[in-house]
Amino acid sequence: MTEILFYHLQRQPIERVLPTMLEKSLERGWRVIVQASSDERVDALDAHLWTYRDDGFLAHGTYRENEAAMQPVLLTVHDHNPNNATVRFLIDGVGVPADAASYQRIVLMFDGEDDEAVAAARVHWTAAKVQGFEATYWQADENGRWTKKA
Repeated sequence: MTEILFYHLQRQPIERVLPTMLEKSLERGWRVIVQASSDERVDALDAHLWTYRDDGFLAHGTYRENEAAMQPVLLTVHDHNPNNATVRFLIDGVGVPADAASYQRIVLMFDGEDDEAVAAARVHWTAAKVQGFEATYWQADENGRWTKKA
């Protein structure tokens, strides 16, 4: 059954949190898609994932590339799954895709400082529960460690 994990971001921007989560996904052998709401966000994340660490980078590509299906991490604005990902990250208010049941895990990240993002996450939470998905809610503690709240 697909797990849907809701990550409530506070005091940490997505640019700090997402790379670590992507690295952990790759360590587990998962292929990943990150779906953003705009091409501008895809471009910004693309640049960021090459430079966010001084001692390395995160191998990835975008949906525009000829080799998109070969990428371990694929950045996109579409609901497609060309790299056969088992994990899908949803950012910037992107909703749960129609093919949600085909993933092992869906991670919906939202900005806890944005009232509209919090309201949208609540709607997605309710929909996930109604559809029978196993949904969990995570929030960072004062030390930045993720704690399961629901």
